[in-house]
Amino acid sequence: MHDLGVLRDLAIIAGLALPVVALAHRLRLPQLVGFLAVGVFIGPSGLALIPDPETVAALSEIGVVLLLFEIGLELSLSDVLRWGRSVLVAGGAQVAGMLALAVAAGLALDAPMGQTLFYGSLAAMSSTAAVTKLYADRGELDTPHGREAVSVLLFQDLCIVPLMALLPLLAAAGAGPGLPAFWTQLLLSLGAMVALLVGGRLAVRWTLDRVVAQRNRDLFTLCVGFFAIGTALVSAAAGFSLAIGAFLAGLIISESEYGQQALSDVIPFRVLFSGVFFTSIGMLLDVSLLVERPLVVLGATLLIVVVKAVIATGAILLRGRPLETALRSGLGLAQVGEFSFVLAAAGLPLGLFAGNDYQTFLSVAALSLMATPFLIGSARGVAEAVATRVAGAARRAPGRRAEHEDDSAAADYRDHAVVIGYGLAGRYLARMLRAAGIRCAVIDQNLELVRQARADGLPAVYGDGTRHALLERVAGAHARIVVFAIPSSMEERRGVAAARELAPAARIVVRTRYVRAIDELRRLGADTVVVEEFEASLELFKRALEGYEIPAGRIAHELDAVRSEHYGLLRGTAAPDLALDALQHLGIHDALELVEVEEGSLAIAENARTLDLRRRTGAIQVAVVRDRTPIYRRDEAFRYAPGDTAVLVGDREALDAATALFRAVAR
Repeated sequence: MHDLGVLRDLAIIAGLALPVVALAHRLRLPQLVGFLAVGVFIGPSGLALIPDPETVAALSEIGVVLLLFEIGLELSLSDVLRWGRSVLVAGGAQVAGMLALAVAAGLALDAPMGQTLFYGSLAAMSSTAAVTKLYADRGELDTPHGREAVSVLLFQDLCIVPLMALLPLLAAAGAGPGLPAFWTQLLLSLGAMVALLVGGRLAVRWTLDRVVAQRNRDLFTLCVGFFAIGTALVSAAAGFSLAIGAFLAGLIISESEYGQQALSDVIPFRVLFSGVFFTSIGMLLDVSLLVERPLVVLGATLLIVVVKAVIATGAILLRGRPLETALRSGLGLAQVGEFSFVLAAAGLPLGLFAGNDYQTFLSVAALSLMATPFLIGSARGVAEAVATRVAGAARRAPGRRAEHEDDSAAADYRDHAVVIGYGLAGRYLARMLRAAGIRCAVIDQNLELVRQARADGLPAVYGDGTRHALLERVAGAHARIVVFAIPSSMEERRGVAAARELAPAARIVVRTRYVRAIDELRRLGADTVVVEEFEASLELFKRALEGYEIPAGRIAHELDAVRSEHYGLLRGTAAPDLALDALQHLGIHDALELVEVEEGSLAIAENARTLDLRRRTGAIQVAVVRDRTPIYRRDEAFRYAPGDTAVLVGDREALDAATALFRAVAR
């Protein structure tokens, strides 16, 4: 009979993960926290459903190989080069700062240098999975603090390759080899890694070119799997771990033209990859340690969170970012990440942990991850409080000005436009407003964009445009229109409420990415909510109608109808009667207008003759559409009713004059 032990273990993991991960999602905890909890529940310190340590170790190795392959596919060296300074300065400073602090602590405690650097590496890593997921859920990935945090995370992810390669050397360093031998081995290891990357890239590109030419999707998937396993084996033969080989395989494939296709094949299994790994880590967690030494574990967790937040904040300040942005990013990066588990799993058999430190690490890492949603949720309030206090102290200092204060703010503006957010959308809007002769002022949290706005000749203020104080500095109370072109859904809600309170008569326009935000934004005071994906759909709709040669005026009217329903048609909550093509079969398209008769217009209870339509406007009525039925014959008894559509022909001036007769008269 076949041994079904491993298959049974995987079934247990997958089955129990369903309700636990669902609960973690409802509690807004990172998904990996749910997997850790499953591992604790089924492991040796729990119900012992998987009691064999060797099975646990085997599952852990399988999980880390799969996880690193998928992460390698997601990374791109091209992205790193494009982000350049952001990644190297902030990420490098954060990792170097954590390692330097660990070395200082190790020297003070007379700990082995190899073990000290290993502990520093564990503490340096933050959770890419948890942070990016939480930022995405909150709509903060494209904010200044979100971009800075992602830059640091990207650098950390790339560090996993050299750090994993260095683990055997760190273990050997702890045993006390000579320094020259250490550096010789390090250079040989790095040389082997570079050779593997360069050679693998050439081989992968050449092979995949020929496989893709066969136009066989299954063959492509098999080839990608072979490269993952083969590179892992070659890496192991060269003295690295299987996990490093899998990561390099993913990185090599991601740099080819077929990286996105390979990633799309692997993504459906992402949750299984990470689930196996983090569940296996949870099985190794000894709950009794947390019960016996709660103060030690909680104290170590608090220390790690505070130290990581401070060092990450300092690293981002080195990039010239404002204090508030740096603090928000620093608090978001204050947890121990998934790559720390990867390093820990690889370092445990090498003897890099002392005593019960491994169990302490697992407990601290799990608690810091559980705290991440709360740290990110409170980051704004903490950052604002600290930044306000620092700014206040700077203002009170004799001869000092508050940082980024600008005397060119539009304090004397009236009847102008205020644009919050000077990204692409805000920049284009400001240019069009200026071209139309409308004065506008800009607020942005990105200092580089503020400088760009000033270089463009606009009064611009650095800071959070959702605050009263910043809106007042650009005379927000006297603005005709306030436009929010910021990427964060939470900030746009706060901003709308603040702007409406400050400027009751202003028209407030908000660009949002989320359909669900429409009703809430309008309740808070937004006059117009522009949903990015819906506007793209409307533009496609417009282009499609132009292909049917429907008049531009009629198209514009119907698009306005959809918007007036607050995108009800696209949201599935309304169904406006568009009926644009009732007379297509007539072949009348040039110089033609379809005008809906509105309640309260001059045309109500009239017809073309009684209106004297042709003499007054120059336009000619060729038909009327009522209840989707075209009426061609003239009938003296006929009278226009609301909802009818008059089909008119004439030149543009005549059609515009005629259209006014069918529109509601303002009272």
